[in-house]
Amino acid sequence: MRGYKGIILAGGTGSRLWPTTRVTSKQLMPVYDKPMIYYPLTTLMEAGLRDIAIITTPQDHSDYRDLLGDGAQWGIDLTYIAQPRPDGLAQAYLLADAYLDGAPSVLILGDNLFDVPQLPSVLRNAMARGAGATILGASVPDPERFGLAHVDTSGHVVLLEEKPQNPTTNTAVTGVYVCDARATIWAKTLTPSARGELEIIDLLNLYLSAGALRLLKLPTDNAACWMDTGTHDGLFSAAQHVRSRQQATGDLIGSPDLTAYRQGWIEAQMLFDLADQMKTSGYGQALHQNLKRGQGGKAVERPLQDSPARAA
Repeated sequence: MRGYKGIILAGGTGSRLWPTTRVTSKQLMPVYDKPMIYYPLTTLMEAGLRDIAIITTPQDHSDYRDLLGDGAQWGIDLTYIAQPRPDGLAQAYLLADAYLDGAPSVLILGDNLFDVPQLPSVLRNAMARGAGATILGASVPDPERFGLAHVDTSGHVVLLEEKPQNPTTNTAVTGVYVCDARATIWAKTLTPSARGELEIIDLLNLYLSAGALRLLKLPTDNAACWMDTGTHDGLFSAAQHVRSRQQATGDLIGSPDLTAYRQGWIEAQMLFDLADQMKTSGYGQALHQNLKRGQGGKAVERPLQDSPARAA
């Protein structure tokens, strides 16, 4: 989407997944057949974003580069930004200030997994709005665990609450934030909360005070799903969901390889080469199967003049 840049927040300590994440980044953990980071990356790519920054801890920086490279294999441009210490979600806008350079952005949490067919069009609509900020809401059975949004009949947010003990709405704020250039400007005015963090809800409240905060509700049909994979149970449930959906549909959820091809950012030959690098894995085999069945947008046979697959 022209003008917008993407940000994936993949720093933090991952303490909710200790002891496993004492030695690796949470967003490098597998969710069934692919790393967790693939899912938010694919969400941004499906919305048309090709300029994306990944915020990581300094010690995990090289691991992400080894996994994702510069994004050229998918026709995108990846930038890496170090987060010295986790000081709140709104800190992402401070860390990404130079990268954004006045551009609007879509920030997504690296441990959020969306399986919502309508999500790309929802995000495109939010970006097309231009000025202001848009958050995505989802109905949840346990609203006391989430930040909540109250909206009027036109979708404008009238109140934000952070994990209230007695919630009066079940609309949770998901981990995607579509913001104009004021996000960075206003983030610089925030002061740390009682827990010492720059809170995203404080930033959103600035948009709310300016009458510039809107919520788009995600669909509630059975095919739609939003999950926080940052806990052991959440990680396990997400893996079960991905496995079940992929086996039922034959499609791949959270595949930057397949998404890049469907978006027209890479040719069939490149996708064949990427799949060949992983041909002994179920994921690589699924890429081949999607191409042959036409799940990539059209059925494709391997070109007659094969180029050698790049080294893994």
